[in-house]
Amino acid sequence: MKTTSSGPHAIVQPRSGSFFDRLVAQRYLVFLALPAVLVVFVFNYIPIYGIVISFQNFSVGRGVWGSPWVGLHWFERFFSNPLSGRLIRNTFLLGFLSLVITFPLPIILALSLNEIRSTAFKRSIQTISYLPYFISTVIIVGMLKDFSSAGGLFNRLIIMLGGDRTLFFSRPEWFRPLFIGSEVWQTVGWGSIIYLAALAGVDPQLYESAVLDGAGRWRQLWHITLPSILPTVSILFILRSGAFFAVDFQKVLLMYNPLTYETADIISTFVYREGIENARFSYSAAVGLLLSVMAFVFLSASNALSRRLSGNSLW
Repeated sequence: MKTTSSGPHAIVQPRSGSFFDRLVAQRYLVFLALPAVLVVFVFNYIPIYGIVISFQNFSVGRGVWGSPWVGLHWFERFFSNPLSGRLIRNTFLLGFLSLVITFPLPIILALSLNEIRSTAFKRSIQTISYLPYFISTVIIVGMLKDFSSAGGLFNRLIIMLGGDRTLFFSRPEWFRPLFIGSEVWQTVGWGSIIYLAALAGVDPQLYESAVLDGAGRWRQLWHITLPSILPTVSILFILRSGAFFAVDFQKVLLMYNPLTYETADIISTFVYREGIENARFSYSAAVGLLLSVMAFVFLSASNALSRRLSGNSLW
């Protein structure tokens, strides 16, 4: 125990204790988090040693530590590859469009739902917008291909409006609109949940005071609502930025084909083809490591920008 002042009215406070004392005191929370920590450790940290094959000519027979070292050979090979520019450009553009379009839409949806006074109508919109998130990516892409087929819904609407039939999945210029559009449909409703929870925590007395001062709905939104949820927006923006280059690999793999490589082929699909299909393990590991470094740099930059502009950051 420690005292903060002297005399008969001294305030006595417990010491903070050592790390192990606090660990014992919070043991139930530790046990609750332990399974998740173990999963992350086993599947994310233990395999890190495997990045050494990025600097080797890896051979399965010789193993990780028996394969010859080649230094930066595979990195040089990637940047000398005529496809590297296209891969980096497509990865960046898909990540940029996904961030710019799909990140603000859940905020807009949450703000719109927050203004609805009819509880039944609000719950109906929430349910309709949430449901696509629970549909697997395979089914989403299957539906998209069905809608985009020669006799599908999209072409029927185009013909009704006097246009020509289009084979969307064979046209490189249509890949990005289809990819981003399906991602918006699938994720926006679910992404709004966190913002709705943040909006529920805003003090109603702030709005009452604003009304007494003559502030309308737009001024209340700008001066009360948005500043109140800004910490949540900042943290989610940083987390979303960390996945900037981690474009939905599964969806791209299901949607693309050789006809759309010009706009659809990204670094992750290139790593898949080189590592799994062609068994060039060192080459694919080097390119994957490069992608991870790019993502870390972007995450750090986003964290620094958020800390400077809003005062909120992950570290």
